[in-house]
Amino acid sequence: MSLEQTLAEIRRGTEEILLEEELVEKLESGRPLRIKAGFDPTAPDLHLGHTVLLNKMRQFQERGHTVIFLIGDFTGLIGDPSGKNATRPPLTPEQIAANAETYKEQVFKILDPEKTEVRFNSEWFEKVGAAGMIKLAAQHSVARMLERDDFKKRYKSNQPIAIHEFLYPLVQGYDSVALEADVELGGTDQKFNLLVGRELQKHEGQDPQVVIMTPLLEGLDGEKKMSKSLGNYVGITESPGVMFQKIVSIPDALMWRYYELLSFKTLEEIDALKRQVEDGANPRDIKMELARELVARFHGEEAASNAHKGAGNVIREGEVPEDTPEVTIELEGQDELPISAIVNRSGLAANAAQTRDMLKNGRVKVDWESVEATLKLGPGHYLIQAGKKKIAKVTLA
Repeated sequence: MSLEQTLAEIRRGTEEILLEEELVEKLESGRPLRIKAGFDPTAPDLHLGHTVLLNKMRQFQERGHTVIFLIGDFTGLIGDPSGKNATRPPLTPEQIAANAETYKEQVFKILDPEKTEVRFNSEWFEKVGAAGMIKLAAQHSVARMLERDDFKKRYKSNQPIAIHEFLYPLVQGYDSVALEADVELGGTDQKFNLLVGRELQKHEGQDPQVVIMTPLLEGLDGEKKMSKSLGNYVGITESPGVMFQKIVSIPDALMWRYYELLSFKTLEEIDALKRQVEDGANPRDIKMELARELVARFHGEEAASNAHKGAGNVIREGEVPEDTPEVTIELEGQDELPISAIVNRSGLAANAAQTRDMLKNGRVKVDWESVEATLKLGPGHYLIQAGKKKIAKVTLA
């Protein structure tokens, strides 16, 4: 593959590259580059939003570069403040260890285990010690930290910022020093942290890493980013039928975004699918093709061939399918949530309009009883059905 072809593939599904001319220089050197992406094990399972970065790592891996899947077991103890309007509660070491084990199992559905370094940032931070952390903290000012958009907003609105949150960008940046990263991949919400890595590498006399940022994948609602806490996610360990059903339910307007960021089809193949839709093909058929591809990736070809059967069954009252998804929705300080919000965040409707329509026509049930649109639910466990084919076990906490 030529350099221009390689760059075209890297640019696909990429929001920003800093700096692209440096990336060209590194690629032209001919040596295998060290490609780093970090994941804090804050939840036990990965979803399709996480795989946007994994797919980009796979592209580098296929071109002979060294891919480093970094599990942030140390940074997870701090809690990433990116995009948060409040201090994020840190996880316990036991939670982090358990989540990290599941991450290792799941990433190799995309990455080649023979060509992947799995590292934990506790490897070096357990040796840094208090003196090392003070030295690291001395390399950045409070004023510079407050340039971060989320910190700036919290400061102006008198929301508390804990001192340990200032350490997170420094710790993430130091990971790049420890790993001697040539390239770091991250979401657009990580821009500040990624650039700190460049600065720390310069300070240590290393060539600064190139930063490649990917967009945050929208969830099933087509609005907010995919998140387990919002219930708009597709987990990569979910059953084939549930995965198939969720992907086919995405809004048509989101379809090409998912193809660009999640599919392994070439850009030419995706253009051919777009022409089919322009010529009158049903968008649902194109979404089904994507659903089959993703189900096959995570469950195998046989499961992909039969996934539509499990997704299409009508749910009868009193019969809870074995592959019913379990969703946890955080109340985030509220006593109750409207049923419409719960349906949306559980991924049981394609969009808010469909939810309103189902509620208006009495097609939403809680524990098998039809409910009114005005219903609000507090903490507890519920079986929620929307229409004839979608059901979820929902926990409000």
